[in-house]
Amino acid sequence: MVAQKEDSLAVIDERLGYPVVTGTNLRGTIARWLADVGTPRIALLCDGADSVVAFAERLRELVRGADRPIPVVLGERRKRMRTVEAVLDALAGAGVGRDWTIVGVGGGVAADLFGLAAALFMRGVPYVHVATTLVAMADAAIGGKTGVNLRAGKNLAGLFRNPAAVFCDVDALRTLPVRSVREGLAEIVKHALIDGDAFLRRLEELSTTAFERWPWVEIVGRSQQVKIAVVSRDALESGEREVLNLGHTFAHAIERASGYRISHGAAVALGLRAATMLAVRLGAAPQAFADRITALLQALGFPMHLRLTTEDVVEAMAADKKRRGGQVRFVVPAAPGSITTGVKVPVPVIVQVLTDLRAMPRSRR
Repeated sequence: MVAQKEDSLAVIDERLGYPVVTGTNLRGTIARWLADVGTPRIALLCDGADSVVAFAERLRELVRGADRPIPVVLGERRKRMRTVEAVLDALAGAGVGRDWTIVGVGGGVAADLFGLAAALFMRGVPYVHVATTLVAMADAAIGGKTGVNLRAGKNLAGLFRNPAAVFCDVDALRTLPVRSVREGLAEIVKHALIDGDAFLRRLEELSTTAFERWPWVEIVGRSQQVKIAVVSRDALESGEREVLNLGHTFAHAIERASGYRISHGAAVALGLRAATMLAVRLGAAPQAFADRITALLQALGFPMHLRLTTEDVVEAMAADKKRRGGQVRFVVPAAPGSITTGVKVPVPVIVQVLTDLRAMPRSRR
């Protein structure tokens, strides 16, 4: 539904059992929601980036019972249990109790890590996420997944626990550098591939438009609708939700093999190209489909060739948490809206795809 406030225009989706609110100028909306819930005290956690701390400080001014924000230095390399422990110690040191609500402000790493900390603290304290990056708004903050990385691989420690609410204020995107906005676009392209041709064509139409002119409430909301529809039918990833891993078996291995020097968004973009190339190799899709997706990702500014060795990526892939029976499974797109999950692929074919991925894509005529 659409709710008009005097200070914001918000789209609210409650199909997951908690509100996902997307709009502009949402600080007042967030403050009113927290007041209506009736929690006497609010603990504010935030990513340590200056712009996020400033956003959290402005939010605190409006939220009754909110303590000063607790900034935490984050990033993929710090998405580890030791950082969770530091957050738990900070919450305990601030006197947070079970009758509090924890509000986390930040991007995808913040959603995963703060959500896990809230689930563990005193065996579970209500958690609200305020997303400040496109990755979090379009994907990471929605669906109840929390987790951190282990030495053995990405997101191997975590649990499913729904937040009490998710707020996505697209005004926060104006504070981000272009590279950070681009990070989230890989996940949006993934959702468009799952959704179908109309969403994909919309992204192609916008691909040459400056980011500040994108209709972000529309695009973020449309991306969320895809994820929410899937998660509402398979909350614990026991079947259909696996479709959301499109491109991620390759992406997570690329991230790990690079020592997380390759960002998540860049890795997902490479993973999506690899997934379409795999579809061509398996005879599930024509070359024109793979070329189309590569052209879109290039237009959005993503590098499209792998700079790691195939051996390192294959080795990293062995740690993928989605293995079944000791074998990694892939999500294979045949066409927009036509996706097959649980595909077992022989190692030589994986090596062929990664070898192809190391080459520069040919120009699309």
